[in-house]
This record gives sequence, structure tokens and C-alpha cells, in this order.
Amino acid sequence: MRESSPLSRRALLGLAAAAVPLTATAPAPASAAGARSAGARSAGTGVVGGERLGLGGVQVRAAGLPKKLTAQAWLVADRDTGEVLASYNAHRRLAPASTLKMLFADTVLPKFAPEQRYRVTDADLADIPSGSSLVGVQAGTTYTVEQLWQGVFLRSGNDAVHVLAHMNGGIARTVAEMQARAEYLHALDTHVVSPDGFDHKGQISSAYDLTLFARAGLRNPDFRRHCGTRTADFPAGGKKTFQIQNTDRLLTGAWGLRPYAGLLGVKNGYTSHAGNTFTGAATRGGRTLLVTVMHPAEGSNAVYEQTAALLDWGFGAGRAARPVGLLAAPGGTNAGRPTVSPLPTEHSAHASATPPGPSPLRLAEGAAGTAALLGAGAWALLRRRRAGTAGAPAEAAPGGRRRDRAAGTSAGAVPPQGGRRRAPAPENPTEAASPQGGRHRR
Repeated sequence: MRESSPLSRRALLGLAAAAVPLTATAPAPASAAGARSAGARSAGTGVVGGERLGLGGVQVRAAGLPKKLTAQAWLVADRDTGEVLASYNAHRRLAPASTLKMLFADTVLPKFAPEQRYRVTDADLADIPSGSSLVGVQAGTTYTVEQLWQGVFLRSGNDAVHVLAHMNGGIARTVAEMQARAEYLHALDTHVVSPDGFDHKGQISSAYDLTLFARAGLRNPDFRRHCGTRTADFPAGGKKTFQIQNTDRLLTGAWGLRPYAGLLGVKNGYTSHAGNTFTGAATRGGRTLLVTVMHPAEGSNAVYEQTAALLDWGFGAGRAARPVGLLAAPGGTNAGRPTVSPLPTEHSAHASATPPGPSPLRLAEGAAGTAALLGAGAWALLRRRRAGTAGAPAEAAPGGRRRDRAAGTSAGAVPPQGGRRRAPAPENPTEAASPQGGRHRR
């Protein structure tokens, strides 16, 4: 007994330590074609937003969907009720391009007052990926926070993003806060590598997650104002300014498109790897719809045309659609079919917004794994002691096999963070540089 007890205590400590990687870092197996998407948390827990959103192909309970939808993923949802009216590969993980800036804004925008001023340094601009879209931020020039956010929303300027990220404590801290914010919103398909959405290895999201980011961001009046702004005057050094235009073509009516009636925003994106992505929001007859379209097969206007077609469907035939899923409510627990609560009262744009840590469900999963492992170890200890009392050798106890079995059924594997990605490519290689030196999306 004296010899077996210390060994058992060490075994129990090892089991407790093993629970952390099993619940926090072990990757889930890659999904096969036609299987449930990466939105599935783990076996038996379902899919975030509802089981149907984890299935491949079109999910809808109404007629009249647009016929020419070539995007690799799309989703239509009611902003206020959270009902997903129709989707296609809702949880498919794809490169998000600059639509990821919605998460950046939702995370950082509430932290600084619009009138706050900041003098940009060379260090603030030193780590911008080559080929990025730029608004024309210059080192040595002082900008208001309002102007920097105009550069983010209107011109998708990675230079403005990096300045705000440095104001927030640096790129690494901002990425960590964005990831925590995504977890809080139950956007579990998203893996953040940089705050700008540029083509970085492993930077991924989904139509479902991007829609969550838009819904959360639109609660902030400053977010709504910026994403709906068409033009603004931006500092050019000294007392000079130049005009910048919003690159959202459904908002401005650029490149042969008509402005979409009732459009609120939200954010477009393009990289050579991601292709075109867009999340739009529009209001008609007191109803606000959110549409996300990712990676259509055609050229740059297709992402807007398909978004407009899905909005038209939602405001028309989609009124009779029975929901196929739900947008998860922020915070709290989130089972396979989360309860969606009404949107809370709009918060102040400058209130404290420190992103929370892992969701309670993720913590509960880790606790469950730990309990299972410790329970198995305690069972093994009891068997060993009984065997020792009966005069049987301690080595006959089956503790090792039991521990392996417990570990194998531990809950809560974290979804994979994406596979190998191509090397960074220019944000928008087809567009000419502006007089301020930035490559701008039109």
C-alpha cells in the first residue's frame, strides 16, 4: 500500500495535466466532402446555429431563390430575430479578406473617443504587409481616431488598421483580443492571424461568422455611421486634405452598379487568394436583413450582384421562409441550437469593451474532460488498493487501459485552425496606386 499510493498520486496529477491539451489544443479531424462542416464543436454537441447549417449545399424552406449564385458560401439572416432564412455552406472555412475588419472594428472601435488625436510614427507603419490596400496614412502626421476609422471603413486601409492596432497595444495583443471576441460571439470557424484580413497562412472565417461580426458591429452607432459613409476628407499633411470614397459598390453605385435601396453597409473585401467577399445589411419595411457572400466564381461585381439578389429574395419570397438555423446570441452557453435573444439596447460607442475570454461552454468542456480523466484515475487507484489487499501484484491493475479510454472519450476538441495557405498576395493587384501611395480597392 505504501508503495502503490505515491504512484497513484503521480498518475492522478499526470491525468489532470493531460486534460488541458485534450480540451484546449487537440485539433479535430478534417471533415470529408459532404460531411458536417467545421462548425460542429465535437461529436454529440451539434453545430453552432443549428444542425442544418452544418450540412453542405443549399439549406432553405421557401421557393424563389436566385438561380445564378456561384459563391462558395453565402447566408441570409434576419438581424433582429437572428433567424437564418437560407444558406449555402454556412460554416465552410474560407479566407475572409478585408471583411475580417468587421471583427477588428467590433473589438477595438469602442476603446477610443472619435476626437482623440494621435501622431503616427514610422514604427506604426513598419509591419504592414507588402501589397496592402492603403488609405495614405503618413508618419509624422496627427490624425483623429475618427479619421483613422474612416480610412478603415471607406478605403479598407491596412495602414489605418495597423496604426489603431498599435494604439491598442500592438498587433499581437489586438489579434488575441479579436480571437477572444470571436469566441464570445460563437464564431468558432474564425482563426485570426492579423487584424487587417490580408492573406496570411491559416487566416480563415465563414459566412456564418462574418454575419455574426456584422450583426454585433451594427449595434454600435459609430460602426453603423462609418460603414454607411460614402465620402470623407482625409488628411494629406499640413492643412491639406483629399477626398476618399467608400469601396462598397452597393452603397455608392460605382462600377456600373446602382446603389441598393436601404443599404446600411457593411464591409467588402478582396485579395488574390480570397477573391471577393462581402457582408451587406439593408432595411426595408422595418426589417433588416444581413447577407454574406464569399468567393463567387465571376469578377468583382458578382459579389455585389449576388448579395443584392439575395437581399431581394429575403425581402420578397423570403418573408415566408421558415428558418433553417439561428445566429448565436453573444456570450453564455451555446448548444447545437442556441437560443437567440433580442438585440440589447445599443451601447455607448466609448464604453469599456474588453473582450472576454473563452466561452463558458469551452470551459465546461475542459472541466468535463478533466473530471472524466480524474474519475478514471480514482477508479484505477481503488482497484489497485483492492488488488493489493487481496495479495495480487499492483501491476495487475488495469489503470493504464482505463486512462487511455477516458482520454479517448474526453469532450471538447477545438476545431482546426485551418490548413496550409498560399504566401501573401497583393490585396488588390489590379488597381493603380493613389497619389498618396496606397493601392486602393474600387
